[in-house]
Amino acid sequence: MSLSVTEREAFLTEPHIASLAVDSGAGRAPLAVPVWYDYSPGGEIRFLTDSESHKARLVAKAGRFSMLVQRASPTYRYVSVEGPVVRSDPTTIEELTRIASRYLPPEAVSGYVQGSDLHVLVTFRMRPERWLSADLGSLG
Repeated sequence: MSLSVTEREAFLTEPHIASLAVDSGAGRAPLAVPVWYDYSPGGEIRFLTDSESHKARLVAKAGRFSMLVQRASPTYRYVSVEGPVVRSDPTTIEELTRIASRYLPPEAVSGYVQGSDLHVLVTFRMRPERWLSADLGSLG
């Protein structure tokens, strides 16, 4: 059963690891890689990466990407979202801290942020256009 707008947005605010997919060019399957991300209901999806990474180059070239987040434990639930890149900017310490805080224990965030090189990080922002979602536990 599809999730409501409120349910799918709430699910995206949880700290799931996302699978990002982006066009890899003619004759190639899409690149699909795990990423940390951030999302606020009604807003843009944000993820950061090394600006020189293969992933960053492909996202910049394609100008759009999709993300899938899922929960495997009962009930199985997923949200897939696709849309255009609306901005890419050098990552700020605030963005890095916010995303790291979603995934790391509080005592590990400061060390992670201090050990990261902000000079090489870029934050991509995507405006969701297309959504797919389901909670398969509601099928029974």
